[in-house]
Amino acid sequence: MDLKAGPQGPFAFAAGATVTCDFVQRPHGSGSTPKFACGLPSGRELKVRYGSKNGEVYAQVAATRLLWVLGFGADRMYPVRVVCRGCPPDPFKERTPADHAKPVVFDPSTIDVSADGKTIETKPDEGWSWKELDLVDETAGGAPRRQRDALKLLAVLMQHSSNKAINQRILCLDAPACSRSLMMITDAGKTFGRANALNNDATAAVNFQEWSKMAIWKGSAADCIGNLPASWSGTLHDPRIGESGRTFLAELLNQLTDSQVHDLFEVARVTVRDPSATIADWVSAFKQKRAEIANRHCSS
Repeated sequence: MDLKAGPQGPFAFAAGATVTCDFVQRPHGSGSTPKFACGLPSGRELKVRYGSKNGEVYAQVAATRLLWVLGFGADRMYPVRVVCRGCPPDPFKERTPADHAKPVVFDPSTIDVSADGKTIETKPDEGWSWKELDLVDETAGGAPRRQRDALKLLAVLMQHSSNKAINQRILCLDAPACSRSLMMITDAGKTFGRANALNNDATAAVNFQEWSKMAIWKGSAADCIGNLPASWSGTLHDPRIGESGRTFLAELLNQLTDSQVHDLFEVARVTVRDPSATIADWVSAFKQKRAEIANRHCSS
């Protein structure tokens, strides 16, 4: 699998591509990070995240590409350069179209394409808490515990800080029958740093010094408790991982080549976000964390 190209399909964009679109006036919806809607000539609206200091521009790409390559659900994130006609200089703060003729360039930026499927919810932005993942019934066709524990352990590896319910969702994959559904992480913008109580962007989103020093495990060797500090708004911290889940994730991670891991961090432009480390540094830290997972043996 090509981590630099990423998942293909409608509205897939090459890494670094220039995308020209027209500003669309829309309510911001949930979240507090800079983003706006932009329309293509076809009428398709794109969701654009922007800002060189916005950690989600980088973290979302790395996290979703990793989730995708390992077989977990994820939205599609494309790192691009957006040329917006009619955009105000800061469209997240200024909601009205600009009357000037000169387009505004947003570089770096990302285009978000939601995963296919219909969201299942009883109220807007309901999502699911990580405690609800334990309620999945394997005997009724739900994912086995090894897969669910593997997702928790992957959240630890990525340091998925903002893990509140709104940042996960359930998808119906074959509406309207909905005989197939998927629980997925839909917002992984506070990753590859260190999870923290306030989900501070500078700490939680693509911070090499913080991420590289975070051990995968805490406590005794037999306990297999993942090292994920609590967020005040979050629903997952320090998860207990079973041996089958550890093994399942380790086997997936061990299939990644050095070249793929390199492409993962290069396409996410982590050195733009954090110039203190090279791509080789990120690859080395990733392989160390992978080894911590592979070399552990849980009691159950």
